[in-house]
Amino acid sequence: MERRQVFDLPPVKVKVTEHQLIERECGCGHRTRGAAPEGADAPVQYGPRIAAVIIYLYIGQFLSKKRTAQALAELFGIPLSPGTVAAITARAAGRLGGFLERVRGNVAASDVAGFDETGFRVAGRLHWVHCARTGKYTLLMVHPCRGRKAMEAMGILPSFAGVAVHDAWAPYDTYSSPEHQLCCAHALRELQAVTDSAPAGQWCWAAQAADALTGMQAPASDAIAAGRDTADPAALAAQMHSYRSAVLLGARQTAARSGTLMKKHHALARRLSDRQDDYLRFTADWRIPADNDLASHCTSWGRCAVSGLAWWSWCLGARIVACASDISGAAGGSVGVAAA
Repeated sequence: MERRQVFDLPPVKVKVTEHQLIERECGCGHRTRGAAPEGADAPVQYGPRIAAVIIYLYIGQFLSKKRTAQALAELFGIPLSPGTVAAITARAAGRLGGFLERVRGNVAASDVAGFDETGFRVAGRLHWVHCARTGKYTLLMVHPCRGRKAMEAMGILPSFAGVAVHDAWAPYDTYSSPEHQLCCAHALRELQAVTDSAPAGQWCWAAQAADALTGMQAPASDAIAAGRDTADPAALAAQMHSYRSAVLLGARQTAARSGTLMKKHHALARRLSDRQDDYLRFTADWRIPADNDLASHCTSWGRCAVSGLAWWSWCLGARIVACASDISGAAGGSVGVAAA
């Protein structure tokens, strides 16, 4: 026996349910009318399934309001305007109750969280997308400021007592309650710029520091994969010695700080030396990632939404967007978004 299966969808047709609210008058003159069921608040409205499709296409798939309306019209024969798409999404966001506060609380109470910020323009003015994320929860906020004022408004770092993973942006260091893991990926990009500016064929302290920083991640990854609590101490010690020697030599070579570029390179070498513990914290605690790339991906996700949704949160009058899912792409899961 041979079987051949064809998977298809049944014809989709919009169903209209009419609720008639009958009104009667008593002999005493009092009039009584039946109550409308929940969800039938106006003479005409779209039901929860249509609203769910609209929100999924608009928020989950980054379609514009116009294309979302067009998709509903072409797929299901439902005529609606872009304004209706925005109104339905805003109503859905308004019904989420304490979801944003729950996400904020869960991120603030986590052992490790990544933080990032990136700029873009709103109505011609510079604004910033701020991100705080764990493996499960992501909080994004739009704010006209980049520094501590925005971080206070987001409400995570003031009460956060775990390990904060971030780049070397100074306002993060004004919070003393958390421990800090500085992003190695950012440091590697800075070291690469120093290496690129060095004369060809000449030894460069930045290249050695970058190799050591990368080399330290391998023993940590191997230990995690093998289920060990610690990395190979000899391999780790050798890389740390190479790293330390390189940044000290770099600080010495650039101590004259003659010129803008040398001042910048000196500042980098000093930071890598003075904050060695914060750069290498990942080598002793497997919960901590070596870089902040996942949080950076989340702010990039927010910037992608600018072109796809004309900045979804701003159009909704929103300033904070929360997700009970990983939107960085690392986990490969679905995305659930709430705005307020």
